Amino acid sequence: MLRRTFIQSTAAAATAAILSRPRLLAASAAPKIALGMDNYAVRSLGWKAPQLIDYAAAIKCDTLFISDLDAFESLDDAALLTVRRQAEDAGLALYVGSWSICPTSKTFKKTWGTAEEHLRLGIRVAKTLGSPIFRAVLGNMEDRKTEGGIQARIVDTVAVLKACRADALKAGIKIAIENHGGDMHSWECRQLIETAGTDFVGCNIDSGNAAWTLEDPTDVLETLGPVTICSSLRDQQIWATPEGATVQWTACGEGLIDWKAWAARWAQLCPKVPIMIETISGAQRAFPYKQSDFWKYYDRRPEKLAKFEALAGRGKPLTAFKAPAGPEGKKANQDYQKSEIEKSITYLRKEIGLGLKT
Repeated sequence: MLRRTFIQSTAAAATAAILSRPRLLAASAAPKIALGMDNYAVRSLGWKAPQLIDYAAAIKCDTLFISDLDAFESLDDAALLTVRRQAEDAGLALYVGSWSICPTSKTFKKTWGTAEEHLRLGIRVAKTLGSPIFRAVLGNMEDRKTEGGIQARIVDTVAVLKACRADALKAGIKIAIENHGGDMHSWECRQLIETAGTDFVGCNIDSGNAAWTLEDPTDVLETLGPVTICSSLRDQQIWATPEGATVQWTACGEGLIDWKAWAARWAQLCPKVPIMIETISGAQRAFPYKQSDFWKYYDRRPEKLAKFEALAGRGKPLTAFKAPAGPEGKKANQDYQKSEIEKSITYLRKEIGLGLKT
């Protein structure tokens, strides 16, 4: 009886171990998230696509987000294909973008024609480069002061997107609309995307711009993560002032974002989307939201404003970066921008475990 009991209990234990193994593997096998950079992080260097590719590869990026069409010396298909081959040889996946496609935004420029012509150009460029998306923006917070406010600008942007829907679907390209420069709260950006159609529109999520709408970046991730198809991320410090709060963007790991928690939630919401860093460090922006007239052009305040205020309570004031005047200043600014992106990529690779490259 003892022998039989021993055999039965041993078999049961073995079976239990086998059955539990997939759960253990599933728990430990978190998806690896690609890591990359947005070229705007090194904007002062004035690099074109070939130099950007070499640099991104040198700092061990998996992806390179070229978010400005001016970074290409030519938009002819032949020239773009040359860029694509260089990126492929360097082991980089390319993402591409441009700026406002809202014809009534204060930020809209006719450099690339009408808003629809601009968007159709971006779709062609993205397809030729092998980018799965084309990033565009509505505008910035000044658009809240225009006639009809931000809701009118959302309507105008949706109209442009819908006019180009067939072009995007035919090319297999999705349009990534960014929460940009304080133009839209996260729920407004989600509204725009869903109104246009999630079959061809998603979000380029920006964690730094989240603070400019007085939202906790983690709340913005919860709202926009399910529709996120691209990213331009950075860290930030936020600290309370008598009038409200001040925001200064920083390198990753030097601000208030818990990147381990962020990456874990990212892996649940949008694991196939690379985390791409756009450091724009150094400058400060004050938000006097405790003054009544601050909210004059907003439809409503963030429901979780208290969470933003809690962040500001934990933040610490920083000294703004200012390069010296003259030729030395240009070099100092370039060195500073390179230092901020390189610190961020290194931190996220070594401390958070992001990236596909060893």
